[in-house]
Amino acid sequence: MQSVSAAHHHRPYLYGILIAGIGSMLFSGKAVLVKLAFGYGANAETLLALRMLMALPMFWGVYWWESRRKPMNPITWLDRGKLFFLGFLGYFLSSYIDFLGLQYISVGLERIVLYLTPTIVLLISYFALNKNISRMQWYALVVGYLGVFVVFIQDASSTGIHAWLGMLLVFGSACSYAVYMIDSGEMVKRIGSVRLVVYASSASAVLSVIQSSLYNPSAVLEQSTQVYWLSLLNASLCTVIPMLLIMIAINRIGSPLVAQAGILGPVSTIFLGYFILSEPITWMQISGMALVMAAMWLLVRNDAPRKKSPDFKKSDDFDEVEPLN
Repeated sequence: MQSVSAAHHHRPYLYGILIAGIGSMLFSGKAVLVKLAFGYGANAETLLALRMLMALPMFWGVYWWESRRKPMNPITWLDRGKLFFLGFLGYFLSSYIDFLGLQYISVGLERIVLYLTPTIVLLISYFALNKNISRMQWYALVVGYLGVFVVFIQDASSTGIHAWLGMLLVFGSACSYAVYMIDSGEMVKRIGSVRLVVYASSASAVLSVIQSSLYNPSAVLEQSTQVYWLSLLNASLCTVIPMLLIMIAINRIGSPLVAQAGILGPVSTIFLGYFILSEPITWMQISGMALVMAAMWLLVRNDAPRKKSPDFKKSDDFDEVEPLN
């Protein structure tokens, strides 16, 4: 009886970890789809506009479904202004310079650099918000950035100076999203993560369409069929669906365990890059990835709250969930 009861109690954890792992892998597939679309002649401006335009009705569908489940607090015009800025910072700017960076580096290096976002949040909190960093966290930071440098050496050996540009762009994307995560904390508590994601993504869609129109007014309508299909997959399979899966997973098992399951993201990206884009997998790349994952694991273990009971109380409130890009 005890073994059956223990299995029953641990089942939500297993389901939650599985959901989080799938969500992380789907998120990571975005880089592969963007690389494939580049091969059909699309540029970063057009791809971002198509992604956000196609994701927008899906996000608003989620908003409609969530609004039917429970009443929502009213949003002021000041809130809308803040949400527009968060959309610019976390969804538009972060995604755009990430797409630009993908033109110069491998999808494996891109995902590993983005995986450093929690360390950037930690550093911003230390230098700008005067929050303490423990010795273990400092060790994790050193190990994580050492791992990125190891993977970068491989890209630099094949693409030269372009690898520097690509990595700096993607690191800038991670910095932009880190600032978004810090600034969005108060808004998540007040209006909920679903509305934050919907409003921020709507702002990003508007900005990306304006940018694409200024760059080439007809580009969104002149792409090949393959680009449209890849953009639809990017918007649905690699944006909206994984966002929902991560939210459900955090709701079931909490952020620390979801962060640990997120290790599958960079791993899957490296293998997808190998099978789909013919990007090489080397021992240097695997070693660097292992260092970065070890650093993230140390950070998660350092921040994970200790629970008195193995039973995790399932919540049905998405307002407790942090949004993800």
